[in-house]
Order: sequence, then structure tokens, then C-alpha cells
Amino acid sequence: MIKRSLQTLLLLALLPLALSSYGQIDRFLPDTHYTVLDNPVNTNDPSKVEVLEVFWYGCSHCFRFEPLVNDYEANAPEYVDFQRFPAMWNALMKIHAQVYYTAEALDALHELHEPVFNAINLEGNRLANERQIGALFAEHGISEEDFESTFNSFSVRTKVNQAERRMQDYQIRSTPNMVVNGKYLITTGENVRTQQEMMEVVKFLVEKERSTLAASGD
Repeated sequence: MIKRSLQTLLLLALLPLALSSYGQIDRFLPDTHYTVLDNPVNTNDPSKVEVLEVFWYGCSHCFRFEPLVNDYEANAPEYVDFQRFPAMWNALMKIHAQVYYTAEALDALHELHEPVFNAINLEGNRLANERQIGALFAEHGISEEDFESTFNSFSVRTKVNQAERRMQDYQIRSTPNMVVNGKYLITTGENVRTQQEMMEVVKFLVEKERSTLAASGD
């Protein structure tokens, strides 16, 4: 009788811990806190967990999201491959995607990414044409010749067109969005109310995918 009582007390003591662990596992749920993509999208580095930020330079929500994203990128574990992806569903967004891939091709993305955001969201410069964009690039040390040849290059236009086609694969309807390992789409909404919570869902899914990668490597 005493032994049985002790066993009961032990079970009661461990129950909150068990419930806590279970609750943590199921804290974020598919179709509630994130969407499982119909077809997984190939990632840049299959040996790592890809975290993809889907953004638009002209999106004020994306502008406010950048400090959180930058902090995540700076402190991401080594098994995470962080990437950015410019969304586009109209002509202006396509121009801004061209800006992104031009800066990337010129190896000047680190210098230009924030200034492009600031120009549009703080200075009222829509960067809607090549002249406005070229002037901004010139302010950051990019020659007119280098800018024009890269902005209008076949490789940059190809990247823009490829990204435009991938929009449907990612099921993008708004910005900012996050995509984890080409499988899971996270947005803010009724069940993910803040950008901070969106990043918590990202971290949860990263660990979920990390476990899958570890298991497949055994």
C-alpha cells in the first residue's frame, strides 16, 4: 500500500512536467500557426535548414520587421542557411526585385539593402525608375557604368523571372512572410499576431527540421 502511494505521488509530481513538454511540442500547429506547402521547394543547401525571408522594399511592415530579421540572421546557428527573397506581384515590386538582384550581383547587398528600405520608407523616394535607382547606387560607390550594365544584364533579369515563378510555389500572398526549409510558410494573422511570434514559429520549425536532418544522417 505504501509503495503504491509513493508511486502515485511520483506520477502526480511528474505530470506537470510531462504536460509541459507535450505542450511545447504542440505549441505551434499546421494550418493554425503555419502552412505546409503543397509541394516542397528546393533549398539552396540541403545539408542545412533554410530560413527564407520574403519581403518587399516598399512594404512598411517589412521595414519594421528588418531589425528582428537582422538579429536572427546575425545570431542564427551554424545549421541554418538564411536567405532573402523579394516578393513581386506588380510592376513596381518587379523593379524592386531587380534592385535586390542587382545589388547582389555587384556584391553590394550589405551596403545597399538598408539604404533601399530607408529611401522608400523614410525619404519618400519610390525608386520607381532606373534613374532614381542609379542615383542611389552612385551614393554608395557604384559607378553609373557598373550599375547600368548589371541592372540590365541577362543574369539579373533571369533571376527576377525565376523568382517571379517561385512566388506561386511559396504560396506568397502578402509580405513579410517566412519560409522554413522550403516546406513551411509563416505569416502574421489571427493566430500569429505579431512579428515576434512569427519568428518564434520560425525557430520552432527550424528545430523540427533540424531533428529530421539529424535523423536522416544517422
